[in-house]
Amino acid sequence: MESQLGLIEQSFHVRYTVWVREALDELSDSFIITDPCISGHPIVFASSGFVKVFGYSKDEVVGKNGRMFQGPKTDRRSVMRIREAIREEKAIQISLCNYRKDGTPFWMLFHMSPVFSKDDGKVIHFLAVQVPIFRKHGGFGCRVVRNASKLPEDRTGVHDIVLRCCRREVSPPSSTDFGRGLASEYLMNSEEKELEVDPPCEATEQDKAKAAATITNVLSVLTHYSEVTGRLVCGKRCCLSGMGLIGASANISFGRIKQSFVLTDPHLVDTPIVYANDAFLRMTGYARHEILGRNCRFLSGPDTDPATQFQITESIRAEKSCTVYILNYRKDKTAFWNFLHISPVRNATGKVAYFVGVQLCDIRYNQDHQGLQPEMQHLSVVGAVKVAIRSLSMVASTS
Repeated sequence: MESQLGLIEQSFHVRYTVWVREALDELSDSFIITDPCISGHPIVFASSGFVKVFGYSKDEVVGKNGRMFQGPKTDRRSVMRIREAIREEKAIQISLCNYRKDGTPFWMLFHMSPVFSKDDGKVIHFLAVQVPIFRKHGGFGCRVVRNASKLPEDRTGVHDIVLRCCRREVSPPSSTDFGRGLASEYLMNSEEKELEVDPPCEATEQDKAKAAATITNVLSVLTHYSEVTGRLVCGKRCCLSGMGLIGASANISFGRIKQSFVLTDPHLVDTPIVYANDAFLRMTGYARHEILGRNCRFLSGPDTDPATQFQITESIRAEKSCTVYILNYRKDKTAFWNFLHISPVRNATGKVAYFVGVQLCDIRYNQDHQGLQPEMQHLSVVGAVKVAIRSLSMVASTS
């Protein structure tokens, strides 16, 4: 346990100055920061706003996984979407039913975003913002406040504060402090248990804007305090060097595959290569840092057939497999015939996470030592990649 707490402390102190926690505590919004590099993907920071909304102390949540706030009415499909976003290192904004310490469920807008190292593009933290969703009138998927009539009718702005769960309003300090206190007291008392949680409660555009603004504010603080240490962070992946886009566990799994292949990410601009194995580097003559982040068409040259390129593009757009012969070029400009197979790789929710491209060079002269037909070589690589991706997804689901 002590070693885990040491890692949690190190998660912040290695990257930022000692003043970062104090600066984050000055922000009134509800948010947590987690570290996917520590076993169990624990919370390493919880804001004061988060403590007020969920009713836990900081000591009760730091070191724990975010699933502690889930309960019987938490939609499992929504949880799976969050897990997939973590595995794919992407932002997500979704309505979610969570539970406070006293067991009361409530709807919130959950906005999670990765925090990247500016040096190597790796994800070092996930930032998750929670904006509680409250409405005075319970339509489809909204909470019903049964005892709203008990609130003082002459308190200007208090109804709005309560119904939006302590949302930060622009008002004079005295009235804001009063409103926060009354809202907090109301939301944490026993009458809160009379709030009903119906099927998905959709957030308003205001809620979404508030969540996005909080993400921006927290990232600004993290960026500022990382500049002092020289270990800069950013909200977008700033570097594609090395194998930063694929984690260490994936590299181990993919490293066992001897046939040349690459993975591309259709969710990034221009579907860039995010992984290339050693066999691909030997085949093309490029170094890894020269190809990561680039579209595969850099292998094309003056005699590459545009119709074949179009066929590949259309297959990717339609999320379908395709097999083609295409004339490609190595780094030294020598041409080679590539028997290329492209196939979508889907995650646990059925969405396409990657495309795998398997290359066979001059197959008439390059039968593998086990005598497998070229088509079977393609399928064996695709199968191995899918198993590896599925395994990583299962690991992510326990985080």
